[in-house]
Amino acid sequence: MKNRCEWAKSPILIAYHDEEYGRLSHDDRYIFEILVLEFIEAGLSFEIVLKKREAMREAFDGFSYEIIKNYDENKIEELMKNEKIIRNRKKLEALVKNARAFIKIREEFGSFDKYLESFIGEVIDYKRKEGEVISQSPLSEKIAKDMKKRSFSFLGPITIHSFLEAIGRINCHCLTCFKH
Repeated sequence: MKNRCEWAKSPILIAYHDEEYGRLSHDDRYIFEILVLEFIEAGLSFEIVLKKREAMREAFDGFSYEIIKNYDENKIEELMKNEKIIRNRKKLEALVKNARAFIKIREEFGSFDKYLESFIGEVIDYKRKEGEVISQSPLSEKIAKDMKKRSFSFLGPITIHSFLEAIGRINCHCLTCFKH
């Protein structure tokens, strides 16, 4: 049996942990998808979000920020009726707002990945001990503050820290995890 981070307990969380979590990505489409999943999670468990991920992928046009930026009130109403996804009006409105802000960053930096590199550079390894919880950092506070200035919603320092872990910018696998 493999040693994993302590949060990877259910089959869907184990699969996410082993196949995706913490894998460095430079793909803006994937980065946007993870950003969406992270802010949709606010107040929920990530397991619930993962269970609804495929339905959200379908409902959100493959997480295409280029399409999502054009969602209007009619589209939000349509999404609010979709029982397969997480239906929270404020989060769905943030989805559109964040797609627009994401595109502006891409226009300014060439990619969202390059925007993140302007803060981080190399992957940060927290060398987290089993049971230790690192939910935010000065880095996530700095990025969240900058993103708020750029009109992003639902992305505070805790959500940004989790997002950076998910896309491999921060290594928060515990030291005993086979992925560390």
